[in-house]
Amino acid sequence: MSSNLFDVNYMIASIPSIAKGIPVSLSIAVIAFIFGLAIGLMVALLRLYKVPVISKMAVVYVSFIRGTPLLVQIFLAYYGVPILFRIFEASHYISDIPAIYFIYVSFSLNVGAYLSETIRAAIVTIPKGQFEAAYSIGMTTPQALMKIILPQALVVALPNIGNMFIMLLKDTSLAFVASVPEIIGEAKIVAGRTSQFFEAFIVAALMYWSICLIVERLLVLLERRLLKSERE
Repeated sequence: MSSNLFDVNYMIASIPSIAKGIPVSLSIAVIAFIFGLAIGLMVALLRLYKVPVISKMAVVYVSFIRGTPLLVQIFLAYYGVPILFRIFEASHYISDIPAIYFIYVSFSLNVGAYLSETIRAAIVTIPKGQFEAAYSIGMTTPQALMKIILPQALVVALPNIGNMFIMLLKDTSLAFVASVPEIIGEAKIVAGRTSQFFEAFIVAALMYWSICLIVERLLVLLERRLLKSERE
């Protein structure tokens, strides 16, 4: 293939610059996943125990997040939060907040809605007799959940949770719309200097692929370890 169409040397030279976005992409994925997992667990329990009013709000939240594109949710956080600050006459606080924090919020809420369904489905699969056995030895509901139910539910839900993290990692590419310099953002900056977008985006794609392969391998090892512990 002609070097004018596909410049391998340019791709190699652009790797260090594009790689600057890897820590940003990973930070978005990890932080959003941690907060999303906490949100998902809370929403799942609210819906399972049918807490008055709040469980209905949780249903609306999950429905809205699953029914709208992540890109729209990013825009709502990025442009909507400053409007709320202005309404409450606190706009002077918003100017000092980095754009990446709006990304954390939108991604956490997004992944939290999806994880809530995964966690809820996993908890439902655990036989009710497990709760009854826990109560029979004097455990409270929180103790039964933490020590018996959730560990078993984690094993059931782990494949879906792992897939959710990989999807989240790839979705971090949308953060560039808020001027956050993750992998795609850095690739656009690099390619903008030479207009060699094709090569730059191939490098970005290979970086995402490599990271996802590593994550997939780690998830397989974790799943094997949890299954081994459960059998023991």
